[in-house]
Amino acid sequence: MSNQENESRNDTSDVKLWLRMLSCVKLIETDLRKKLRENFEFTLPRFDLLSQLQRHPEGIKMKELSRLMLVTDGNITSLVDGLEKMGLAERILNDQDRRSNYIKITPQGNELFELISIEHKKWLDGLLKNINPQDKALLYDLLSTLKNSLTKE
Repeated sequence: MSNQENESRNDTSDVKLWLRMLSCVKLIETDLRKKLRENFEFTLPRFDLLSQLQRHPEGIKMKELSRLMLVTDGNITSLVDGLEKMGLAERILNDQDRRSNYIKITPQGNELFELISIEHKKWLDGLLKNINPQDKALLYDLLSTLKNSLTKE
């Protein structure tokens, strides 16, 4: 095989790798979205937001939520509005900067998050049950290497 053929093959393998990762993520997300909707009448973005709020019990700024969740400020505002109406999150005025609020999970939000988290773990365990623990560890390490290389660029 010539160098040119080998380079072309490697280019294709990068594309194939990307497409394989994307298809796996989409399959998992689709399944999780369906189960959240059917079992809890809840959405994946709302669950993700509750997860972030649960990690910051003292509250977190909207801008920081946008950054952590990789979504626009407008999306966060809409998600927070929805959780607030459901009694799962609350806005707290920032004494240092009255233009910004902290968002905090409520006790009801914590309860629901804990309940959904138990099921979420079971669903993921079911989706990944055919991968042995050693392969999971290897995949985790490989994806960590990829993430680290991407965040350095």
